[in-house]
Amino acid sequence: MRLIHAPLPAHELLGSRSLIFLHTDRLRLAKSRWRGTAEDGSEFGFVLEKPMRHGAFFFQTDAALYQVVQLPEPVIEFTLPTAPGDSTRLGWLLGNLHFPVEILPTIVRVSDDPAIRQMLLREGIPHHLSEALFQPLAGAHSHGN
Repeated sequence: MRLIHAPLPAHELLGSRSLIFLHTDRLRLAKSRWRGTAEDGSEFGFVLEKPMRHGAFFFQTDAALYQVVQLPEPVIEFTLPTAPGDSTRLGWLLGNLHFPVEILPTIVRVSDDPAIRQMLLREGIPHHLSEALFQPLAGAHSHGN
């Protein structure tokens, strides 16, 4: 097993190597210590100062470049209401549920959870279930998610 302490600096990614992916979920990727196995069977241990991000390159050989890939997960997506009061109320409701949230240019994305679905239905906010790469705002946390 190879130990990884940080992603590779961009200036070290020279040459034409084959890409080998290491797939992992968001919660593991957010940790500073974890283990994973790449598609070619190579095992890696991660002992990081800062968690790695989706798409980071972390190891290379003469023939290959290794990249971490975050797996998609079930999410709920919806558009923010246009009225400022409605948007403020929705922010307050989401904040009280203590779920991580991702704010994109046209949509808001949250982890799929029955409490969020019930709140959106109760408030009459159109939404849809999807499976997507979920990258919540930094510092977001949840109680039990």
